[in-house]
Amino acid sequence: METILVTGATGNVGRHVVNELHAAGHPVRALTRSPADANLPAGVEVVRGELPDLAESVLDGVGPVFLVWPFTTADDAPPVIDLIARHASRVVFLSARGVPDDDDAANAPGALFHARVESLLRHSGVESTFLRAGGFASNTLLWADGVREGVVRWIYGDAVRPLVHEHDLADVAVRALTEPGHAGERYELTGPEALTQADQLRLIGEAVGRDVRWEELDVAAARADLLARGWAPDFVEGGLAYWATLIDNPESVTKTVEEVTGKPGRSFGEWARDHADAFR
Repeated sequence: METILVTGATGNVGRHVVNELHAAGHPVRALTRSPADANLPAGVEVVRGELPDLAESVLDGVGPVFLVWPFTTADDAPPVIDLIARHASRVVFLSARGVPDDDDAANAPGALFHARVESLLRHSGVESTFLRAGGFASNTLLWADGVREGVVRWIYGDAVRPLVHEHDLADVAVRALTEPGHAGERYELTGPEALTQADQLRLIGEAVGRDVRWEELDVAAARADLLARGWAPDFVEGGLAYWATLIDNPESVTKTVEEVTGKPGRSFGEWARDHADAFR
């Protein structure tokens, strides 16, 4: 079997991709900044590296590649995609829901970085599959300190999204990396139910056995918080504007996870129970 390269191998999704591939007997090469801290299964080849400075040796003998672009801009992506395309047999890219197929829109000012990476892959000649994920359930880990304090202060408590469990994203990725028939697909992936952010918090509270209150935060304060976390200004403004629309125009639910894997997607309540210790 071909060696499968997993980038972002210690991230929320990548770690599960590595574990599932390894458990199924596939040779896995895991790319991480810090191999000593990777804590991946014995038998996984762990290599040091970062995407902007990706060494060609990392791709020696590699077939499929699971690609996560870990930055909020794609300025450094062209040479990386070119290098991967020269070696890989296929690429499965963790993208974002709502990315346009049109190259002009993908490369327009203010477009999501995922769109530009998709455009680069489309023109690279390598067989590609795009996992256009909706909101990640794991993003609610940002509320952990507030949950422990009993109050979460954030914006748009009435915004509605069907957040997706990272295990479901990994399940779809593994199928696309190891099975035929996924080339050229653009999979829109969500959780199986749409909930307000306030209801997501309620389910987290139930999972940890604690009453937690939602307190609406001023948008200016949220903007400052995200910028302080290192988010690019354009990415912040786009996110704030989009999240505001979800109050009156909730995101739709897709059944793509079930269609690809044959199993229903995991609920947000299940995600909350799986991660309860992170909120305690």
